[in-house]
Amino acid sequence: MPFPILRTPFVVLSEIISLLEPNEIVTASFCSTKVERILKRHYEQRKPLKWRLLLTNYDAMGRVNIETSEDSEQITVMSAKHISVLEGRELKNINGDIRGFASSKYPVLYFNDQVLGTKIIVNYVTFLFGLDVYGLIADRKGVWAIDWINNRQEKMLESFELNNTSKNNSNADEALDYVLRNARVSYYCNIDGKVSDNFKFNGKVGPMRQLWIRSNGHWVTCDNLKNFDVLYIRIDGSRLSVSDLNSFLRHWRAGGSARWEWLYLIFEEHTFQERFDEDLEVVETDEKRVYRRSYDGWKWVFNGGYSIQRMDGAKAMIQCGLGCFIMAVCH
Repeated sequence: MPFPILRTPFVVLSEIISLLEPNEIVTASFCSTKVERILKRHYEQRKPLKWRLLLTNYDAMGRVNIETSEDSEQITVMSAKHISVLEGRELKNINGDIRGFASSKYPVLYFNDQVLGTKIIVNYVTFLFGLDVYGLIADRKGVWAIDWINNRQEKMLESFELNNTSKNNSNADEALDYVLRNARVSYYCNIDGKVSDNFKFNGKVGPMRQLWIRSNGHWVTCDNLKNFDVLYIRIDGSRLSVSDLNSFLRHWRAGGSARWEWLYLIFEEHTFQERFDEDLEVVETDEKRVYRRSYDGWKWVFNGGYSIQRMDGAKAMIQCGLGCFIMAVCH
């Protein structure tokens, strides 16, 4: 005999719901409108404060993931794909839009318009759990979601990642320029994408905590570096010269980039030649100093290297190695 679970007192139902994984909750919400209302009511009363909702939007697919804690893996709760992957199957026409539905560990919906489908699943999951979008991972075709998320919620994105998943680089420069100008995030921005040798960026980036250009960082100039309002910067594939870095040091020493605290450059071809301009008063030292990242406690130990002092008394350590340059403000 079936158990009348929907007639169970709401207090008891809430305890049962608390045992379910996020993907199981979303799947259950499709059972009926009444079940959906019960689930939404539960999360209105017990808001999952540690949960983080992330949108992955690349390879013509949108996917909503949830992290239930800082050290947990992402759980996919819903995805939207283009209808073309279901060619030959019988589909339903709903309000003029052909859609399909597949069941797995989470609901998978298929749409004629994959962009519309991605918006629908994000709206559905955020409505159900009462969550904002925490982070976005996108390829060049998926960066439209940056403005859409910024316009649909008051809370700023915490993180953004640009992934290079397309073999066609025809609009790579335009996509990266768009990301740098519009990806307003409070925590980190990771960029992994190809751009042409002629790509230039003349805007400002930040404020944010972390910027990591994971490849093809050849386009970053000294002026770009000065205009990055970022605490922690890592650039792979850098072409910055000795004179560029001396210029940045002079800029920092005079009080520029006041919030900045860490710079890690991995050069594309050459090793940094340790030639500092005399007016910078860079001093070689064998002292051991520790850089501790202000927002999460991560640390880097400097065993000697070079020391430089800002006009206001703040000190930074510099370490030069094979193909890299590391500089950090050690409080």
